[in-house]
Amino acid sequence: MSHPMLRLSPEVAQALSAGAPVVALESTIISHGMPYPSNVAMAREVEQIVRDGGATPATIAILDGVPLIGLDGEQLELLARDRGVIKVSVRDIPYVVARGGHGATTVAATMRLAALAGIRVFVTGGLGGVHQGGEDTMDVSADLTELGRTDVAVISAGVKSILDIGRTLEALETLGVPVVGYGTQEFPSFYSRGSGHRVPMQLDTPDQLAAMMDVKWSLGLSGGISIANPVPAQDEIPAEEMDGVIAQALADCAAHGITGKDITPYLLGRIVEITGGDSLRTNIALVRNNARLGAQLAVAYAARQHL
Repeated sequence: MSHPMLRLSPEVAQALSAGAPVVALESTIISHGMPYPSNVAMAREVEQIVRDGGATPATIAILDGVPLIGLDGEQLELLARDRGVIKVSVRDIPYVVARGGHGATTVAATMRLAALAGIRVFVTGGLGGVHQGGEDTMDVSADLTELGRTDVAVISAGVKSILDIGRTLEALETLGVPVVGYGTQEFPSFYSRGSGHRVPMQLDTPDQLAAMMDVKWSLGLSGGISIANPVPAQDEIPAEEMDGVIAQALADCAAHGITGKDITPYLLGRIVEITGGDSLRTNIALVRNNARLGAQLAVAYAARQHL
């Protein structure tokens, strides 16, 4: 049953009522992750990929103070163009809802709202994690703690490569979050297929992933699953090439005194500039790839619930 404070689109409500597969999609990638009009074009395309895969897309956001599960074309356009849309993590949800504001949901907030709606599969680009220097600044994304408590499987191309991947994986282990490489033994690093870090476990088919979800939650083991799906080889930017780009972007970020939740949007935008747009093309390619897997996983998981 969906929470009464949520407003489900007719398409999503019908799918959930029928026990049909649904895939949650975040909205921060639209409002803060890509420039216009690439952002709205990407959002529409990803929704269509999910539909083509046999599932219903549910892009999640807060508009006029209402948590929406599934957006129409006008709402997507608003998120893509309105500069007043706030980046909303879990802590920000009550503030934005109470004030009747517009909010684009991060991975953490999307997970929480998806779970309240009864959606178990969520597709994003990259997870947040422990920032570089996080051992001193305590700058750790709420995405990690949300994965530790909310029963949603999250498909990503790893954590964003601007982060401290080793410490992020250690934090996920502490939180009891299974990190599964989809068809890979190496944890991907967003723009690149590799990171130099191994994944704790590997599965190779959507049905295997669905079986793991089913077992985990049937046993009462609360919390999410991080499914690491590498960007396709033809679309990646090699890690050794990205290292220098990220180092420059981090230095620029520090020089401008940017902190907190403004760091990630700044760095992603700066990386697009430094790479001459190559990183944006890779970002779009990995989101498409994750959406295809998300639809397959949602279909496989829904089939198991009807056995």
